[in-house]
Amino acid sequence: MHSEIILSGFGGQGIMFAGQIMSYAAMDSGKEVTWIPSYGPEMRGGTANCTVVIADEEIGSPVVKNPDGALVMNLPSLDKYEPMVKPGGALVINSSMVDRPAARTDITTLAIPCNEIAEEIGNPRLANMVAIGALLACMGVLTLADMETALNNHMPGRHKNLLPKNIEALSRGAEFAKMNMKK
Repeated sequence: MHSEIILSGFGGQGIMFAGQIMSYAAMDSGKEVTWIPSYGPEMRGGTANCTVVIADEEIGSPVVKNPDGALVMNLPSLDKYEPMVKPGGALVINSSMVDRPAARTDITTLAIPCNEIAEEIGNPRLANMVAIGALLACMGVLTLADMETALNNHMPGRHKNLLPKNIEALSRGAEFAKMNMKK
């Protein structure tokens, strides 16, 4: 198994944290992993992204050109990364922030209202975890149990009180994906 993933959105949407937790989940489950964040002006509201590579064997290069999966939380990210996803790959789109559907028909796509689901849970900052739950359901690269363990083991102590809501957000995203994926 070798899966390459790009996560992208506006700075402040929790893209880096989502990528880190995926990476920790992969490491904790015995997989090889790389995580590369993109910093810079993105931190001030521009487009931020990170790449995650998860494999069973040593990873030769952390560079991701044609990901197996992409999570896009805003329209600029969709415009940039939709063309890059490998045929047969998965694309998860935050329909709360993106007003157009995916154009490609050779990939699995899912438009999910991450912001609205996060608000239903009670915290709009959980949109990233809703999206990650959906992406994992589309790709099958990690389980929700892997993510729950990673959140429990690696979430900063000052945020441990948010653990149950993060787990709920992951589950809600995965449930939505299972019911609404378009292949």
